[in-house]
Amino acid sequence: MKLSSFVHFAWFGMKTIVFRKKDPILGTVIVTDKCNLSCKHCSVNNITAVIHPYAQIRAEMQTLYDMGVRILFFCGGETFLWRDGEKTLRDLVVEAKQMGFLIVNVVTNGTFPLDLPEADLILLSLDGDRARHNEIRGETYDRILENIRNATADNICLYMAINQINKDAVADVCRVARDTKNIRAVSFNFHTPYPDTVALALTREEKARCCDTICEMMEQGAPVFNLKSAFPHLIDNSFPTPCHQCVVMENGQLSTCGRCISVPGLCEQCGYFFVAEYTLLFRGNVKILLEMLRTYLRYI
Repeated sequence: MKLSSFVHFAWFGMKTIVFRKKDPILGTVIVTDKCNLSCKHCSVNNITAVIHPYAQIRAEMQTLYDMGVRILFFCGGETFLWRDGEKTLRDLVVEAKQMGFLIVNVVTNGTFPLDLPEADLILLSLDGDRARHNEIRGETYDRILENIRNATADNICLYMAINQINKDAVADVCRVARDTKNIRAVSFNFHTPYPDTVALALTREEKARCCDTICEMMEQGAPVFNLKSAFPHLIDNSFPTPCHQCVVMENGQLSTCGRCISVPGLCEQCGYFFVAEYTLLFRGNVKILLEMLRTYLRYI
């Protein structure tokens, strides 16, 4: 991370903690909900299958920037499906950088070639070992690993949503992150139970066992892009929601924290690790603050 970016984020954090401000710093633009997969745990793909036009996305990026957002995510659906005429996902990433966003990340299912060195991080979904990943996402595991090995930069961060199918494969994904070329880190979430995927949710005891496994793998050198200090709050769902410092823009509609905020009762069952980490950080949790400094400076 550049020193200037670090100073900006440190100043933002101090103002937010001291003055209890609710201004956003992290924003996501949904470029499309079209996806080439139909994953068992996903409730947001192919609802419209519309690829949003460049002019609209450019305007949404500007809106987020004007709000103070400086960490930008492009998300789907599948982001690498986005195209508008000659413009591709790379053009959006480059333009976001030129606009002044300090960190620009892309979320993908990894089934397309990973030639995007301009992104700070490519968050790539890997949901277990071969058998359990393929049970969730179809026969894609080998293709994804091949795309990772052939990637043009080492800016890949694996992204695993832990659920009833893959809860015993956390260590497998940690080992892939530790031992595979071009992977910088791995980040976890617990499954957030949308109404049509409630059966995939974990119990408190299952969450605790998964967190124990993550801690064990961290001791074995796994590059985990999460904060151990937040684990007790994630296990008990005792962190405050929603996260006002995060916003999502989809087809002109701005949502605080995430798209799931509109589903009654879902915030109380949130499984997003970063939501716990950010909300605790901006409430002034010193352990989270110190651990985040070490983690972010290492992996971004």
